[in-house]
Amino acid sequence: IELTEQNSRRYTFTMPASDVRVEPIFASGEEPKRPETPDIPVSLPFRDVPQSEWFYSAVQYVYGNGMMSGTDPDLFSPNVTTTRGMIVTILYRLEGRPAVSAAPFRDVPASQYYASAVAWASENGIVSGYGDGIFGPEDTITREQMAVILSRYAQYKRYNTGARVSLSTYGDVAQVSPYALEAMQWAGEVFAKEGITAYLINKSAPT
Repeated sequence: IELTEQNSRRYTFTMPASDVRVEPIFASGEEPKRPETPDIPVSLPFRDVPQSEWFYSAVQYVYGNGMMSGTDPDLFSPNVTTTRGMIVTILYRLEGRPAVSAAPFRDVPASQYYASAVAWASENGIVSGYGDGIFGPEDTITREQMAVILSRYAQYKRYNTGARVSLSTYGDVAQVSPYALEAMQWAGEVFAKEGITAYLINKSAPT
C-alpha cells in the first residue's frame, strides 16, 4: 500500500477495493529506559528544596535537564499544585522544545510561557482541551487528566501502553470519567510495576 506522509508522525493511504489485511508496525516494542539522574550533581538555587527532602534528587534531575525552572529564581515551590499548562510544558521541554504553530485555544495567549507547549501537545494528540476552544491552562490538573496526558505522551513516544490493571479495588472507581478509564487502568499497571502505591483515584484531587 502506498503511504502519503502528512507530517513526521502521520501517514494516510487509500483503502483498496478488495479485502486486505493491514499490519502496521509502529515501534520495536522495547521498553523505555528509566531516566537517570545527572552524572554531575546539579547545584540548586532553590531555598525551599533542602538536601534533606525526599524529592531533592528529583528536583536536581528536572532542573538539570531543563524540564522545570521553578516559580522564582530562588523558589521551586515543591508543594504547589501542578496546572495543565505546567505538565505539558514539562513534556515539551523534555522533547527539546520543537518548533510549533500557534496554540488553537482562545485561552492560551502567545505571550504565556506554556503557549508553545500547549500548541505542541495539541498538534501531537496529547491534549485536546475541554471543547469550544478552551484548554484551561491555569486549572489544577486532576489525577485522571494526568493519566490521560501521560498515556498519550507514551503513545506519542511509541511505547507499549497495552497493559491494563483492574481498578475494582479502589473505592472511588465510579468517579473515573469514561474517557479516562483506559488511561487510569494503564497508570495503575505502571504504578504496580514500579512499586508505587496509588491510594485514591478521585478525579477531582490535584496531582
